[in-house]
Amino acid sequence: MAAPETVAPESPQEHKPYVPDEVQLPEFTWPSVLLGAVLGVIFGASSLYLLLKVGMTVSASVPIAVLSITLFRVFSKSFGFRRATILENNIVQTTGSAGESIAFGVGVTMPALLLLGFEMSWVRVMTVSVLGGLLGILMMIPLRRAFIVKQHGKLKYPEGTACAEVLVAGEKGGMTAKMVFIGFGVAFVHKFLAAAGKFWAGEPEQNLYTATAAGQKVGLKGAAIGGDLSPEMMGVGYLIGPRIACMMMAGAVVSFFVIGPLIATFGEQLEEPVAPATSSPAILSDDEITSVKGTVLGTDRPGDRNSYWRVASLVGTVGSPGGAGPLGASALLYTRVEDKGLIHNMGPGAIYKYYLRYIGAGAVAAGGIISMCRALPLILASVLAGLRDLRSSAAGGPAAARTERDLSMNVVLFGCLGLVVVLAAVPQLGLGLSLEGILGAILILVLGFLFVTVSSRLTGEVGSSSNPISGMTIAALLLTCLVFVLVGRRDVSAMLTAISVAAVVCIASSNGGTTSQDLKTGYLVGATPKYQQLGILIGAITSAIVIGGTMLVLNTGGTHYTTRGIPADTKVEVPVDAPERKVGQPYEGQDNNTYHVVFLRDNLPTDVSRGWYLVANGGYLKYRIDVPIQREYDEMDNGAKAPERFKAPQPQLFQIITEGILGGRLHWGLVITGVLIAVALELMGVSALPVAVGMYLGLSTATPIFVGGLLRWLTDRWRGVSASEAESETSPGVLLSSGYIAGGTLCGLLIGFAVMLLPKGAMETIDFGEYVKGYEDSAGAKIIALVMFALLGAVLLWVGSRKESVEGIPETPAE
Repeated sequence: MAAPETVAPESPQEHKPYVPDEVQLPEFTWPSVLLGAVLGVIFGASSLYLLLKVGMTVSASVPIAVLSITLFRVFSKSFGFRRATILENNIVQTTGSAGESIAFGVGVTMPALLLLGFEMSWVRVMTVSVLGGLLGILMMIPLRRAFIVKQHGKLKYPEGTACAEVLVAGEKGGMTAKMVFIGFGVAFVHKFLAAAGKFWAGEPEQNLYTATAAGQKVGLKGAAIGGDLSPEMMGVGYLIGPRIACMMMAGAVVSFFVIGPLIATFGEQLEEPVAPATSSPAILSDDEITSVKGTVLGTDRPGDRNSYWRVASLVGTVGSPGGAGPLGASALLYTRVEDKGLIHNMGPGAIYKYYLRYIGAGAVAAGGIISMCRALPLILASVLAGLRDLRSSAAGGPAAARTERDLSMNVVLFGCLGLVVVLAAVPQLGLGLSLEGILGAILILVLGFLFVTVSSRLTGEVGSSSNPISGMTIAALLLTCLVFVLVGRRDVSAMLTAISVAAVVCIASSNGGTTSQDLKTGYLVGATPKYQQLGILIGAITSAIVIGGTMLVLNTGGTHYTTRGIPADTKVEVPVDAPERKVGQPYEGQDNNTYHVVFLRDNLPTDVSRGWYLVANGGYLKYRIDVPIQREYDEMDNGAKAPERFKAPQPQLFQIITEGILGGRLHWGLVITGVLIAVALELMGVSALPVAVGMYLGLSTATPIFVGGLLRWLTDRWRGVSASEAESETSPGVLLSSGYIAGGTLCGLLIGFAVMLLPKGAMETIDFGEYVKGYEDSAGAKIIALVMFALLGAVLLWVGSRKESVEGIPETPAE
């Protein structure tokens, strides 16, 4: 068996931070903490809105750093305050960064409660968000020495490095700042024109196959090429370098160009859905056809095996709308109906949704466990070093250097145990002192530490934007449900406990990754780790409280009530502990009665579907509650358009996994396939985790990162630098790519703010696609997107290949 490739970690003594250890500067001050907390609340709420509306978030650390520098300078000039130090600006971005990571965890897990039949109550949301965020930070603290210090030079932490470059540029000025802010401006304009103006396609995609008139596919079936052609993703690829970028791309190629086409090819002749896909007939409104078939109904159209034809209406004789056929023949309007659950009707996106995502999640879980096992010696050494520091300080020994002071291990150990006890004490989470509760508490500690470790390392390798937190949450949910199955717990209460465990682990791992980026930034600029850790703990609490409330407000605002789909005089059983609620839009003000809130799961009445209902006294169904995470009706009963649905896909996936495993309906074959792929990679001496990330995230993410890594390889070769010099964090190309990340992420968040705060339809006035129907999906929009992305790459290639140094930036590493 080939030995896994190892890279000797750089000695921490070789590192020279921007602010030397012996220099004392104002750092943990009230203005910096307060500004960071405020920005964290704002960016956290915006990120949550962005996630629920478009299904994604962007890293907030770099934008917050830019805003901190700008705001403190404005305050200094306007009110005569002293200029903020680089360490104060670092505390601002550290404190504020917790909001975005907590928002992601809350947004992808809490709506799953509604799908499983549990209310998304204030207590549940607040408890999970606050305690999950704090747990992730505490678990990351003993990992700092292992990942940030001992693997400095190996783990890049691209967003953390970019943030440090922005802070240093703001401090030094000159050409250093100029290069960063040139990249910032170019990326901001590019992102705005693509995401807000829609002047070109944001994620162009082209299928690698065509369909004949008979429905037969020709080419690489089930495959498509495309990518998120954004400046921030190119910047991330440039920072992480060609090795990791190529490994991610390899995973995407295996998943989308090998496994996906195999599934499409072997499933082409199947006439039944293959689990986990289910039968899903859909009317193809753009393919409605009139056909004369006499009195023979339901006859398939010759040569078209991918669909069947349903009689929609009798439209009369020849000459009537849609009529066709011989003179005097009756014309029936047939609507083409296609079963989207059949593999031969699936496109690349559907194949990923039903199959590849599970394979990728299995690979991520296995790769993460293997990676943690490999890192255990470093982790244990870091924990022991922390305990030695604790004993040394208690015995009056020499204090640790300023840049090596962490929060006490007592705080970490007792803090983690205390948080789990508090979680178990909240009955709304399904824990408590029962068997399920004790198992849940143990799983939170074990899986929490496992995936905080994986997240922290992965963030160092591929960056926050490419960190597969969803895959880790899937793995945590799979393992939790499997444990419950082994001990014979399959009831509804076990589902609540399982999703609560997964939610806490999701938020903890997300915030653990963010904490590691912040600590990397601090390591580069010379911050005090203890103050950073205190700052992000404060930011986690303030952000989580507001994010939890924002989640509830968005859910309430997106919910409407309907009487459709409720047969008259339908009675159901009302649980004795059913909560009560008044009806909301569009009946708010018209019906002031109070009703019981009931979720119908099993033993449904005739013609009544599963879901949430308002039930009157006597058990009579009155209204169906149409929640935004599972929108049933796009039009409210008063004829107005229903509020927008939540577009984050993860909650539905978590529901399928939870009910599938505990209900005995989940097929493990796909997950195990991913596990075996990861094992095979490790047997070949290849680190499985970056490859698994590419398999899970797919071509859309891997392609621009690969391009950025390829540009880094080219510029390093043209500059003629050695392998060690290529690790320099202050080269012109690194500065420009840091600006790309800052400009792209800040613009993305500002667009999210605009959508949330501006009147409905305001953003459509600058949307070029609104004036040219079908433009965004046209070939022209895709070609322009490629040209604009190529221009971004050309600028980065030109700047990165310059051999002359930028003023104030040494060409050789400062370390």
